[in-house]
Amino acid sequence: MNKEKILVVEDDKHISKLLKYNLEKSGYDCAVSGDGEEALLILTKHSFDLVILDIMLPKMDGFEVCRSIKQNSKLKNVPIIMLTAKGEEVDRVVGLELGADDYVVKPFSPRELVLRIKAILKRGKREEPSKDIIERGSLVINVPKHRVTVNNKEVELTPIEFKLLVTLIERKGRIQSRDQLLSDVWDMHSDVFTRTVDTHIKRLREKLGKLGEQIETIRGLGYRFKEKDED
Repeated sequence: MNKEKILVVEDDKHISKLLKYNLEKSGYDCAVSGDGEEALLILTKHSFDLVILDIMLPKMDGFEVCRSIKQNSKLKNVPIIMLTAKGEEVDRVVGLELGADDYVVKPFSPRELVLRIKAILKRGKREEPSKDIIERGSLVINVPKHRVTVNNKEVELTPIEFKLLVTLIERKGRIQSRDQLLSDVWDMHSDVFTRTVDTHIKRLREKLGKLGEQIETIRGLGYRFKEKDED
């Protein structure tokens, strides 16, 4: 069985060495890059299952690297974990809005990071919902192709946004708490900051336009997709 491959983008040699040791000990193949430009070059030449990306990098910072990955049609589905010494909420939100799947603040526990990696990679291997095509008025979701259209216009969603939308629609009318969404969509629990869910809901609504209004916020409880479609 082939090992899953992870690219660590970190300019601190002590941290990158620590990460490489723990990842290889956990059964992953691991490559290391010390700057953003080199990392993008490596990603275009080799296939990886996940990227661990520091924000404070020479030449090109992690936010710009993340943006470049998500704008590349061949790389956009590669999961990204942002790794940084910055703990301010605004930095977390920016990373998530750019398409990162998770955010870990230094100093961190290597064991916790490995658990998060396993959760993200496991999520990507889950079986798709039983229905291949989901239709809700002007919204059409082709599940096997991970393709979403609204009024016959394609909407570009990240893998997380796609799974979040499908989860809400399949449970339409039922309130989904943030903790429940973290568990079912992210394979994580409430120890991960719940702003993750709020940020992705906000981005999903924006991408869906007027149809995004069907994703309701139920104050103090969570979110739900309206029972009736409103075009």
